[in-house]
Amino acid sequence: MNNPLSQGNGDPSPYEPELGSLPNGGEAGTDDGTVNKTGTTTIGIATADGVVIATDMRASLGGRFVSNKNVQKVEQIHPTAALTLVGSVGGAQSFIRTLRSEVNLYEARRDEPMPIESLATLAGNFARGGPFRAINPILGGVDDEGSHVYSIDPAGGVMEDDYTVTGSGMQLAYGLLEQEYDDDLSLADAKSVAARAIKSAVERDTGSGNGVFLAEITDEGVDIQGHEEFDAVI
Repeated sequence: MNNPLSQGNGDPSPYEPELGSLPNGGEAGTDDGTVNKTGTTTIGIATADGVVIATDMRASLGGRFVSNKNVQKVEQIHPTAALTLVGSVGGAQSFIRTLRSEVNLYEARRDEPMPIESLATLAGNFARGGPFRAINPILGGVDDEGSHVYSIDPAGGVMEDDYTVTGSGMQLAYGLLEQEYDDDLSLADAKSVAARAIKSAVERDTGSGNGVFLAEITDEGVDIQGHEEFDAVI
């Protein structure tokens, strides 16, 4: 059957819709062997007193070579919220800069902090429709509604939970968290559990290593500290 929108000479009709192509997530000409990736293990735990986010400190080149041993993989993006870097370092850094800008604009226009649920929705929308390469961050924050931890997948899915893990060491970290997590964890205990889970992943996951960054998030702000040794924080 002939296409009624086609012209007789075989050329497409000027009234026929143009069909484009979806961008390739790998981007032409990009060699994954030369891209800095975090590999990584990142953890978020919500407690009644606030949120703890923990990450390892290693970045690798194409997953085969340790390119940096002191990467801060958790960044403050909101007066009472922080986000982890997971996946391509460049994509994650760009993602964080974009979210910070949107948070600042929201506060300037409304003269109040952006709610964490709204921030999570915005992050999911950017992950789904933006130019950010394969990222899977954790967002943790505190607002008038309480403590929140969200995982944001590369397709823009946003899921809230009491605790979550992303990255190449997630199976190892989850094993410890499933045993140690409790609804009544204090903020101090959550920091210890998160650090132990990172250490568990570091022992076996080659993409994770070189210490731990811990972010403590409360209604008073965000405090981020790096530790090359685990003994001081577990």
